[in-house]
Amino acid sequence: MTSAGPYNNLDAPPNNEWLERTPKPSARRKYIIIGAVLTVVALAVAGITAGVVVSKRNANNTSSAASSPSGVPAGTNPSTPANFTLNPALVQSFYGIAYTPLGSQLPDCGNSLDEVIEDIQLLSQLTTSIRLYGADCNQSSLVLAAIEATQVNMSVYLGNYPAMDNGTAYDRQKAEIMLALQTYGAEHVAGVTVGNEFILDYVTQEGETDPNGPAGQTAAAVLVPWIQDTRTMLSSLNLGKTIPVGNADAGSYFNTQVLEAVDYGLSNVHPWFANQSINDAAGWTADFFLTNNVEFAANLTNNPRMFIAETGWPTDTSQFNYSPNDGPSLASVANLQIFIDTFVSNQNKTGYFFFEYCDEPWKATTYGGVEGYWGLFDSNKNFKNLTIPTCSVSPTSY
Repeated sequence: MTSAGPYNNLDAPPNNEWLERTPKPSARRKYIIIGAVLTVVALAVAGITAGVVVSKRNANNTSSAASSPSGVPAGTNPSTPANFTLNPALVQSFYGIAYTPLGSQLPDCGNSLDEVIEDIQLLSQLTTSIRLYGADCNQSSLVLAAIEATQVNMSVYLGNYPAMDNGTAYDRQKAEIMLALQTYGAEHVAGVTVGNEFILDYVTQEGETDPNGPAGQTAAAVLVPWIQDTRTMLSSLNLGKTIPVGNADAGSYFNTQVLEAVDYGLSNVHPWFANQSINDAAGWTADFFLTNNVEFAANLTNNPRMFIAETGWPTDTSQFNYSPNDGPSLASVANLQIFIDTFVSNQNKTGYFFFEYCDEPWKATTYGGVEGYWGLFDSNKNFKNLTIPTCSVSPTSY
């Protein structure tokens, strides 16, 4: 790997305060339909020490393309970030992919530039667009530095994952995003998303279900000023382009005032948590999104563009918090393959972010069930036994 010298803002000192919300019990995405159960995973805090010590892995790749002899993931080259051999199992057929660098959770930020470079090398072989959830643990700078180092065609939706904490988490992540943009510019930035399931979290905490009810309006009164403040911040940086500002929430929990304040909305739509069979999953996802999100947004005066923020299928489950009644179809690689074949190949009109890049072991131990097993790769970046269809990626805007 080349020296990290050209990459700035990657050695910020750790923030030792636990300022985010404590993660809640599992199954946070079940609130894609009213009355389901969902929790919000709060993303990470603090800075990291970015080195160029390459992580060597001994696991074998489970895909048709085996890991390289050095042990690094197939399709990466940590020594020369812009010169890496393509993994023939990977096809650039996804509109976008949801991504969080491993080691980006409180209180121990363990991500690093060399790891993120490997991630971007792999992701660039599947998509040209990724979305982040938050900005803690220096995620924004790391991702923009990795895109610069690898010289791939990649755009990123940065994220600010605030909490109902008088603006502490929002302000901290705003500062991280500002510094990243000042350091690396906005060439590869497609948007900044403010809030992830913020309305859902507060509404359900208050024992309500209507995102436009009293609790939803209270939460919107907090969130909308942060959205407006983000616009002001971006404008003040004189970046040479207007960066859209958006919001992400569960599919049934968009507040009207919040959507009226943004340029785009990101909707979590999970057929697994809606108890759909794998044979119905792709069709249900498209229908739910169109009926509940696209048509709703089209009636607003600002007509925000709508994307699917998360959709996918789990490949395994842990015994911790395991529920035999999770759904009519198994969590398995075979069923993920069916969902890829039926959803990805047929979404010519939908901008979506497939959930997700790789498995996240901390979710399996913290939440249990299927929460840790949604990745196209396992947690060691071995591509799962999947075949990616070759299809065009040119959705029309909703």
